[in-house]
Amino acid sequence: MSEGPATLHSILQRLAPGSPLRLAMERVVQQSDGAIVVVGYDRDVESLCSGGFDLDGSGFTVARLAELAKMDGAIILDEKAEWILKANVHLLPDARIPTTETGSRHRTAERVAVQTGRPVITVSERRGTVSVFHAGGLRELERPSELVDRVNTFLHTLERFRRRLDDAVARLDRMEVAGLGTTRHVLAVVQRAELVLRIADQVEADAVGLGGSAELIDLQIADLSTGAAVISNLVCRDYLPSDDEETIKAASAAVAALGPAELADPFALSAALGLDHPDAETEPRGIRLLAGVPRLPAQLQEAMLDHFGSFDRLMAASVARLEEVEGIGQTRAVRIRRYFDRWVEAAGWVSED
Repeated sequence: MSEGPATLHSILQRLAPGSPLRLAMERVVQQSDGAIVVVGYDRDVESLCSGGFDLDGSGFTVARLAELAKMDGAIILDEKAEWILKANVHLLPDARIPTTETGSRHRTAERVAVQTGRPVITVSERRGTVSVFHAGGLRELERPSELVDRVNTFLHTLERFRRRLDDAVARLDRMEVAGLGTTRHVLAVVQRAELVLRIADQVEADAVGLGGSAELIDLQIADLSTGAAVISNLVCRDYLPSDDEETIKAASAAVAALGPAELADPFALSAALGLDHPDAETEPRGIRLLAGVPRLPAQLQEAMLDHFGSFDRLMAASVARLEEVEGIGQTRAVRIRRYFDRWVEAAGWVSED
Protein backbone atom coordinates (compact mmCIF):
# COMPACT_ATOMS: atom_id res chain seq x y z
CA MET A 1 0.00 0.00 0.00
CA SER A 2 1.43 3.41 -0.99
CA GLU A 3 1.64 6.28 1.44
CA GLY A 4 -0.25 9.51 0.94
CA PRO A 5 1.31 12.33 -1.07
CA ALA A 6 4.08 14.29 0.64
CA THR A 7 3.10 17.80 1.64
CA LEU A 8 4.98 20.81 0.31
CA HIS A 9 6.32 21.32 3.84
CA SER A 10 7.73 17.79 4.02
CA ILE A 11 9.28 17.87 0.56
CA LEU A 12 10.95 21.21 1.28
CA GLN A 13 12.39 19.70 4.45
CA ARG A 14 13.88 16.88 2.36
CA LEU A 15 15.31 19.50 -0.01
CA ALA A 16 16.91 21.58 2.75
CA PRO A 17 20.55 22.60 2.18
CA GLY A 18 22.88 19.70 2.92
CA SER A 19 20.17 17.02 2.64
CA PRO A 20 20.87 14.06 0.29
CA LEU A 21 18.04 15.02 -2.07
CA ARG A 22 19.23 18.64 -2.28
CA LEU A 23 22.83 17.50 -2.85
CA ALA A 24 21.62 15.26 -5.66
CA MET A 25 19.78 18.18 -7.31
CA GLU A 26 22.88 20.36 -6.97
CA ARG A 27 24.99 17.62 -8.53
CA VAL A 28 22.61 17.55 -11.51
CA VAL A 29 22.96 21.33 -11.84
CA GLN A 30 26.76 21.05 -11.74
CA GLN A 31 26.59 18.47 -14.52
CA SER A 32 24.60 20.95 -16.61
CA ASP A 33 21.87 18.34 -16.91
CA GLY A 34 18.13 18.67 -16.54
CA ALA A 35 15.92 16.37 -14.50
CA ILE A 36 12.35 15.59 -13.53
CA VAL A 37 11.82 13.63 -10.31
CA VAL A 38 8.46 12.45 -9.00
CA VAL A 39 8.37 11.87 -5.23
CA GLY A 40 5.89 9.08 -4.46
CA TYR A 41 4.49 6.19 -6.46
CA ASP A 42 0.94 4.88 -6.62
CA ARG A 43 -1.61 3.85 -9.23
CA ASP A 44 -2.14 7.44 -10.34
CA VAL A 45 1.58 7.91 -11.02
CA GLU A 46 1.86 4.44 -12.57
CA SER A 47 -0.93 5.26 -15.04
CA LEU A 48 1.13 8.16 -16.40
CA CYS A 49 4.36 6.17 -16.85
CA SER A 50 5.48 4.80 -20.21
CA GLY A 51 8.72 2.98 -20.93
CA GLY A 52 11.77 3.31 -18.74
CA PHE A 53 12.97 0.57 -16.44
CA ASP A 54 12.39 -0.58 -12.86
CA LEU A 55 15.07 -0.34 -10.20
CA ASP A 56 13.72 -2.70 -7.56
CA GLY A 57 15.69 -2.45 -4.34
CA SER A 58 17.89 0.40 -5.54
CA GLY A 59 18.58 2.63 -2.56
CA PHE A 60 18.75 6.37 -3.06
CA THR A 61 22.23 7.91 -3.25
CA VAL A 62 23.35 11.29 -4.51
CA ALA A 63 25.65 9.81 -7.14
CA ARG A 64 23.08 7.26 -8.35
CA LEU A 65 20.35 9.85 -8.92
CA ALA A 66 22.80 12.23 -10.62
CA GLU A 67 23.89 9.48 -13.03
CA LEU A 68 20.29 8.51 -13.83
CA ALA A 69 19.49 12.17 -14.54
CA LYS A 70 21.85 12.02 -17.53
CA MET A 71 19.09 10.12 -19.31
CA ASP A 72 16.17 12.08 -20.71
CA GLY A 73 13.31 10.40 -18.83
CA ALA A 74 11.82 11.03 -15.41
CA ILE A 75 12.98 9.42 -12.18
CA ILE A 76 10.42 8.03 -9.73
CA LEU A 77 11.24 7.93 -6.01
CA ASP A 78 9.30 6.46 -3.12
CA GLU A 79 7.36 8.71 -0.74
CA LYS A 80 10.30 9.21 1.64
CA ALA A 81 12.90 9.61 -1.14
CA GLU A 82 14.79 6.59 0.21
CA TRP A 83 14.48 4.37 -2.87
CA ILE A 84 14.75 4.93 -6.62
CA LEU A 85 11.88 2.95 -8.14
CA LYS A 86 12.02 3.81 -11.84
CA ALA A 87 14.25 5.75 -14.25
CA ASN A 88 14.17 7.02 -17.83
CA VAL A 89 10.36 7.08 -17.67
CA HIS A 90 8.26 8.98 -20.17
CA LEU A 91 5.41 10.75 -18.35
CA LEU A 92 2.06 11.20 -20.11
CA PRO A 93 -0.17 13.52 -18.05
CA ASP A 94 -3.50 14.83 -19.30
CA ALA A 95 -2.69 17.52 -21.86
CA ARG A 96 -5.96 19.30 -21.05
CA ILE A 97 -4.65 20.37 -17.63
CA PRO A 98 -3.81 24.06 -17.98
CA THR A 99 -0.22 25.13 -17.40
CA THR A 100 1.59 28.45 -17.48
CA GLU A 101 4.99 26.86 -18.10
CA THR A 102 6.73 27.06 -21.46
CA GLY A 103 9.43 24.36 -21.35
CA SER A 104 8.30 20.79 -22.01
CA ARG A 105 9.91 19.44 -18.82
CA HIS A 106 8.20 22.02 -16.61
CA ARG A 107 4.86 21.71 -18.41
CA THR A 108 4.92 17.96 -17.80
CA ALA A 109 5.95 18.42 -14.17
CA GLU A 110 3.12 20.85 -13.43
CA ARG A 111 0.51 18.61 -15.02
CA VAL A 112 1.78 15.51 -13.21
CA ALA A 113 1.70 17.35 -9.86
CA VAL A 114 -1.86 18.54 -10.46
CA GLN A 115 -3.12 15.20 -11.76
CA THR A 116 -1.53 12.97 -9.10
CA GLY A 117 -1.13 15.29 -6.13
CA ARG A 118 2.50 14.19 -5.91
CA PRO A 119 5.32 16.74 -5.67
CA VAL A 120 7.52 16.85 -8.75
CA ILE A 121 11.06 18.27 -8.66
CA THR A 122 12.62 19.70 -11.79
CA VAL A 123 16.10 20.91 -12.65
CA SER A 124 16.27 23.39 -15.51
CA GLU A 125 19.17 22.50 -17.77
CA ARG A 126 19.26 26.01 -19.25
CA ARG A 127 18.83 28.10 -16.09
CA GLY A 128 20.34 25.73 -13.54
CA THR A 129 17.44 26.19 -11.13
CA VAL A 130 15.62 23.65 -8.97
CA SER A 131 11.83 23.90 -8.69
CA VAL A 132 9.12 21.97 -6.86
CA PHE A 133 5.71 21.62 -8.48
CA HIS A 134 2.88 20.64 -6.15
CA ALA A 135 -0.89 20.60 -6.31
CA GLY A 136 -1.02 24.18 -5.04
CA GLY A 137 1.50 25.70 -7.45
CA LEU A 138 5.24 26.15 -7.90
CA ARG A 139 8.09 26.76 -5.47
CA GLU A 140 11.54 27.60 -6.86
CA LEU A 141 14.36 26.76 -4.48
CA GLU A 142 16.69 29.58 -3.55
CA ARG A 143 20.33 29.63 -2.59
CA PRO A 144 20.74 29.27 1.19
CA SER A 145 22.29 32.74 1.50
CA GLU A 146 19.32 34.36 -0.27
CA LEU A 147 16.86 32.42 1.87
CA VAL A 148 18.62 33.39 5.11
CA ASP A 149 18.54 37.07 4.12
CA ARG A 150 14.82 36.96 3.39
CA VAL A 151 13.98 35.03 6.55
CA ASN A 152 15.93 37.55 8.66
CA THR A 153 14.11 40.42 6.97
CA PHE A 154 10.75 38.80 7.70
CA LEU A 155 11.77 38.15 11.32
CA HIS A 156 12.57 41.85 11.79
CA THR A 157 9.20 42.69 10.22
CA LEU A 158 7.45 40.20 12.50
CA GLU A 159 9.13 41.73 15.55
CA ARG A 160 8.04 45.22 14.50
CA PHE A 161 4.41 44.18 13.95
CA ARG A 162 4.35 42.30 17.25
CA ARG A 163 5.30 45.57 18.99
CA ARG A 164 2.51 47.31 17.11
CA LEU A 165 0.05 44.64 18.22
CA ASP A 166 1.11 45.05 21.84
CA ASP A 167 0.76 48.83 21.50
CA ALA A 168 -2.74 48.43 20.05
CA VAL A 169 -3.76 46.13 22.91
CA ALA A 170 -2.39 48.58 25.48
CA ARG A 171 -4.25 51.45 23.80
CA LEU A 172 -7.48 49.45 23.83
CA ASP A 173 -6.96 48.74 27.54
CA ARG A 174 -6.62 52.45 28.23
CA MET A 175 -9.66 53.40 26.21
CA GLU A 176 -11.74 50.72 27.95
CA VAL A 177 -10.74 52.04 31.37
CA ALA A 178 -11.55 55.60 30.33
CA GLY A 179 -14.83 54.60 28.69
CA LEU A 180 -13.65 56.14 25.41
CA GLY A 181 -13.32 53.04 23.27
CA THR A 182 -14.35 53.09 19.62
CA THR A 183 -14.60 50.45 16.94
CA ARG A 184 -11.37 51.82 15.47
CA HIS A 185 -9.44 50.74 18.59
CA VAL A 186 -10.90 47.25 18.25
CA LEU A 187 -10.05 47.09 14.56
CA ALA A 188 -6.43 48.04 15.24
CA VAL A 189 -5.98 45.00 17.48
CA VAL A 190 -7.66 42.56 15.09
CA GLN A 191 -5.77 43.93 12.08
CA ARG A 192 -2.35 43.76 13.73
CA ALA A 193 -2.99 40.30 15.15
CA GLU A 194 -3.88 39.09 11.65
CA LEU A 195 -0.73 40.66 10.21
CA VAL A 196 1.43 39.01 12.88
CA LEU A 197 -0.11 35.62 12.05
CA ARG A 198 0.32 36.09 8.30
CA ILE A 199 3.94 37.15 8.60
CA ALA A 200 4.66 34.28 10.99
CA ASP A 201 3.20 31.81 8.47
CA GLN A 202 5.39 33.29 5.71
CA VAL A 203 8.57 33.10 7.80
CA GLU A 204 7.78 29.54 8.82
CA ALA A 205 7.18 28.51 5.21
CA ASP A 206 10.50 30.03 4.11
CA ALA A 207 12.43 28.67 7.09
CA VAL A 208 11.52 25.09 6.15
CA GLY A 209 14.06 25.34 3.35
CA LEU A 210 16.88 25.93 5.85
CA GLY A 211 16.72 22.44 7.33
CA GLY A 212 18.18 22.09 10.84
CA SER A 213 18.82 25.83 11.04
CA ALA A 214 15.06 26.36 11.04
CA GLU A 215 14.70 25.09 14.61
CA LEU A 216 16.05 28.30 16.13
CA ILE A 217 13.97 30.37 13.72
CA ASP A 218 10.86 28.39 14.67
CA LEU A 219 11.50 29.28 18.32
CA GLN A 220 11.72 32.98 17.40
CA ILE A 221 8.52 32.74 15.36
CA ALA A 222 6.70 31.07 18.25
CA ASP A 223 7.96 33.70 20.69
CA LEU A 224 6.83 36.60 18.50
CA SER A 225 3.47 35.18 17.42
CA THR A 226 2.35 33.43 20.60
CA GLY A 227 -1.00 34.70 21.82
CA ALA A 228 -1.85 36.75 18.72
CA ALA A 229 -4.71 34.45 17.71
CA VAL A 230 -5.98 34.30 21.30
CA ILE A 231 -5.92 38.10 21.60
CA SER A 232 -7.88 38.51 18.37
CA ASN A 233 -10.38 35.85 19.42
CA LEU A 234 -11.01 37.46 22.82
CA VAL A 235 -11.39 40.94 21.33
CA CYS A 236 -13.89 39.61 18.80
CA ARG A 237 -15.86 37.86 21.54
CA ASP A 238 -15.84 41.10 23.52
CA TYR A 239 -17.08 43.38 20.75
CA LEU A 240 -18.84 41.48 17.98
CA PRO A 241 -22.67 41.57 17.98
CA SER A 242 -22.62 37.98 19.28
CA ASP A 243 -19.91 36.00 21.03
CA ASP A 244 -21.19 32.55 20.02
CA GLU A 245 -18.69 30.18 18.47
CA GLU A 246 -20.16 30.20 14.95
CA THR A 247 -20.14 34.00 14.77
CA ILE A 248 -16.51 34.18 15.89
CA LYS A 249 -15.45 31.48 13.43
CA ALA A 250 -17.21 33.23 10.57
CA ALA A 251 -15.62 36.56 11.49
CA SER A 252 -12.15 34.99 11.70
CA ALA A 253 -12.63 33.40 8.28
CA ALA A 254 -13.81 36.71 6.82
CA VAL A 255 -10.73 38.52 8.17
CA ALA A 256 -8.40 35.79 6.88
CA ALA A 257 -9.96 36.15 3.41
CA LEU A 258 -9.25 39.89 3.20
CA GLY A 259 -6.51 41.06 0.88
CA PRO A 260 -3.73 43.37 2.17
CA ALA A 261 -5.50 46.55 1.01
CA GLU A 262 -8.83 45.49 2.55
CA LEU A 263 -7.15 44.53 5.81
CA ALA A 264 -5.64 48.01 6.00
CA ASP A 265 -9.02 49.65 5.30
CA PRO A 266 -10.94 50.15 8.59
CA PHE A 267 -14.27 50.24 6.75
CA ALA A 268 -13.63 46.94 4.92
CA LEU A 269 -12.38 45.30 8.10
CA SER A 270 -15.33 46.62 10.10
CA ALA A 271 -17.75 45.22 7.52
CA ALA A 272 -15.99 41.83 7.57
CA LEU A 273 -16.47 41.69 11.35
CA GLY A 274 -20.04 42.95 11.27
CA LEU A 275 -19.19 46.02 13.33
CA ASP A 276 -20.42 49.61 13.14
CA HIS A 277 -18.67 52.68 11.71
CA PRO A 278 -14.99 52.73 12.77
CA ASP A 279 -15.58 55.84 14.89
CA ALA A 280 -18.66 54.49 16.67
CA GLU A 281 -18.46 54.27 20.45
CA THR A 282 -18.32 50.77 21.83
CA GLU A 283 -18.10 48.90 25.12
CA PRO A 284 -16.62 45.46 25.81
CA ARG A 285 -18.52 42.64 27.43
CA GLY A 286 -15.61 42.01 29.81
CA ILE A 287 -14.64 38.65 28.33
CA ARG A 288 -11.02 39.64 27.65
CA LEU A 289 -10.69 41.18 31.11
CA LEU A 290 -11.91 38.07 32.90
CA ALA A 291 -9.82 35.76 30.69
CA GLY A 292 -6.75 37.34 32.25
CA VAL A 293 -7.76 36.58 35.84
CA PRO A 294 -5.52 33.73 37.05
CA ARG A 295 -7.24 30.43 37.86
CA LEU A 296 -10.74 31.69 37.15
CA PRO A 297 -12.74 28.84 35.55
CA ALA A 298 -14.72 29.54 32.39
CA GLN A 299 -18.04 28.81 34.10
CA LEU A 300 -17.33 31.44 36.77
CA GLN A 301 -16.36 33.94 34.07
CA GLU A 302 -19.73 33.35 32.43
CA ALA A 303 -21.51 33.66 35.78
CA MET A 304 -19.83 37.00 36.46
CA LEU A 305 -20.73 38.36 33.03
CA ASP A 306 -24.36 37.33 33.51
CA HIS A 307 -24.51 38.76 37.02
CA PHE A 308 -23.09 42.22 36.29
CA GLY A 309 -24.32 42.61 32.72
CA SER A 310 -21.85 45.30 31.64
CA PHE A 311 -18.15 46.07 31.65
CA ASP A 312 -18.59 49.21 33.75
CA ARG A 313 -20.54 47.45 36.50
CA LEU A 314 -18.05 44.60 36.48
CA MET A 315 -15.08 46.96 36.85
CA ALA A 316 -16.81 48.93 39.64
CA ALA A 317 -17.80 45.84 41.64
CA SER A 318 -16.58 45.75 45.24
CA VAL A 319 -15.37 42.61 46.95
CA ALA A 320 -18.78 42.27 48.57
CA ARG A 321 -20.55 42.57 45.19
CA LEU A 322 -18.20 40.03 43.63
CA GLU A 323 -19.05 37.59 46.41
CA GLU A 324 -22.68 37.74 45.33
CA VAL A 325 -21.79 35.60 42.30
CA GLU A 326 -22.31 31.94 43.09
CA GLY A 327 -18.97 30.19 43.34
CA ILE A 328 -17.00 33.37 44.11
CA GLY A 329 -15.93 33.19 47.73
CA GLN A 330 -14.22 35.92 49.72
CA THR A 331 -10.67 34.82 48.91
CA ARG A 332 -11.34 34.64 45.19
CA ALA A 333 -13.30 37.93 45.27
CA VAL A 334 -10.35 39.72 46.90
CA ARG A 335 -7.96 38.26 44.31
CA ILE A 336 -10.24 39.32 41.41
CA ARG A 337 -10.63 42.86 42.80
CA ARG A 338 -6.86 43.19 43.16
CA TYR A 339 -6.42 42.00 39.58
CA PHE A 340 -8.92 44.62 38.35
CA ASP A 341 -7.10 47.36 40.28
CA ARG A 342 -3.70 46.36 38.90
CA TRP A 343 -5.15 46.19 35.38
CA VAL A 344 -6.62 49.70 35.69
CA GLU A 345 -3.36 51.04 37.10
CA ALA A 346 -1.28 49.45 34.32
CA ALA A 347 -3.69 50.62 31.60
CA GLY A 348 -3.66 54.17 32.98
CA TRP A 349 0.05 54.54 32.30
CA VAL A 350 -0.09 53.56 28.64
CA SER A 351 1.08 56.42 26.41
CA GLU A 352 -0.35 57.25 23.00
CA ASP A 353 1.87 57.06 19.92
